[in-house]
Amino acid sequence: MKRILLLVTVLIIMGQSASAQYRNPIIPGYHPDPSICRVGDDFYIVNSSFQYFPGVPVYHSKDLLNWELIGNVLDRQSQLPLKGATSWLGIYAPTIRYHNGTYYMITTNVGNGGNFMVTAKDPRGPWSEPVWLEQQGIDPSLYFENGKCYMVSNPDNTIMLCQIDPKSGKQLTPGKALWQGTGGRYPEGPHLYKKDGYYYLLISEGGTEMAHSLTIARSKKIDGPYEANPHNPLLTHCSMAGQTNPIQGTGHGDFVQAGDGSWWIVFLAYRNYGGAYHHLGRETYLAPVEWKEGAWPVVNGGHPVDTLMNVKVPFATTQLQKRYVRTTFDKPLGPEWVYIQNPDSVCYERLRGKLRLTASLSSLTDNRHPTFVGRRQESADFTAETRLDFTQSLSGDEAGLTVYQINDGHADFCLVQGKNGMSLQLKMTMKSVSFRKKTLQIPNTICSLRVRSDGKMYYFDYSLEGEKYETFSKVDCALLSTEVVGGFTGVMLGMYASKNRDYTGNGRTYADFDYFDYTEQ
Repeated sequence: MKRILLLVTVLIIMGQSASAQYRNPIIPGYHPDPSICRVGDDFYIVNSSFQYFPGVPVYHSKDLLNWELIGNVLDRQSQLPLKGATSWLGIYAPTIRYHNGTYYMITTNVGNGGNFMVTAKDPRGPWSEPVWLEQQGIDPSLYFENGKCYMVSNPDNTIMLCQIDPKSGKQLTPGKALWQGTGGRYPEGPHLYKKDGYYYLLISEGGTEMAHSLTIARSKKIDGPYEANPHNPLLTHCSMAGQTNPIQGTGHGDFVQAGDGSWWIVFLAYRNYGGAYHHLGRETYLAPVEWKEGAWPVVNGGHPVDTLMNVKVPFATTQLQKRYVRTTFDKPLGPEWVYIQNPDSVCYERLRGKLRLTASLSSLTDNRHPTFVGRRQESADFTAETRLDFTQSLSGDEAGLTVYQINDGHADFCLVQGKNGMSLQLKMTMKSVSFRKKTLQIPNTICSLRVRSDGKMYYFDYSLEGEKYETFSKVDCALLSTEVVGGFTGVMLGMYASKNRDYTGNGRTYADFDYFDYTEQ
């Protein structure tokens, strides 16, 4: 009897220790279009990656709150051609699903091939070569039932359903129109689920800006007709209730059921800073779902989703926060590091614990496979720091740190070789406007560079001896926001090197970087 009472007491304590609060976003920074699946006790999320290589980051969690980046689905150039891609192109909205021992990821490569899927036995990889698909429209998704594989996507602004062969990708039935949504623009991001005898079709509408929303319809038959939820939208902050919320642009979601039977939804949204501007990109958020038998699902009790959620999750867990990451270059770069388009491998070397970037003729603005490697800015308050040696340079060459939103929206804190020696510069590119914000002649070809932010301003600091920093200049974060310079991504913090295009000789230019520190305040 005492053992039973002890066990009951332990279970009660464990239940009480489950987190009653958590913070959104659960995956901060540029992580849009989340798709989620659960396999046993494991949850996996994938996100869009647009012009960056490798593509489609994969996150793993045991508790829905703490997520570890375990790899990228598309990590070979044969899987991911990105010629000419910007953050308007490349990999859109992937979906991850699991069926009979196999993981499936289906997505669209806009500008380089269209819809395709890849498979793996382990989400950490390796993933297969692409299987290209006939039905187009962005944001494809898969649904498996009774030995059949169904695909939905949105050609011609209509959610279309077809059956495909999951091995060959061959389309087995003509596409059939299911739903056009409730009248919002861009009906997209479709996902199918079955519950209590109904097929539920979840989509996004309104575009991925302020009017973004989630809507849902259902049918007794997979091919319709579908009846719209009378209480649509299922989720939006473009409303009186959500208009003052710091989280905006809510949409593009995916349901998941936890092991205890509770339902949850992951979705994208962004956080405004300094007014109606967002520069971190669209991030991944989590909200509870009430889904009674035979009823329509209700997200977060019908209330707006907040950055601090007073919701008990079904796990005894503590939500951890990132603080400090140092990247040294004595081993291969981790999966958080990405390149713009397909990288030219000869431009990236690890030598004696340093990362050597050989300058390319393409600048960041030119966007022709520039020499760049970067990671996501995942907090509004952060510091990023590196030290570089740019001794091996010619007049007009440059290398340094970049705060990069898109090829025509970035701030470059760099060393520039000139006829009169080395200078430190802060250069801005904002759409069709490019200018030097500040220039300072320095006696060295070696310099430590630092960029930090409080969410409203970027501050650029330098140190010649590597210890005491001086503030060089600052830039309003809003100038690198999606609202000002455009794009579908978010700020990347990266190292780069570019060569003077007017130079006609054979001299080689490279910059050696000692380390890269990223600290969240």
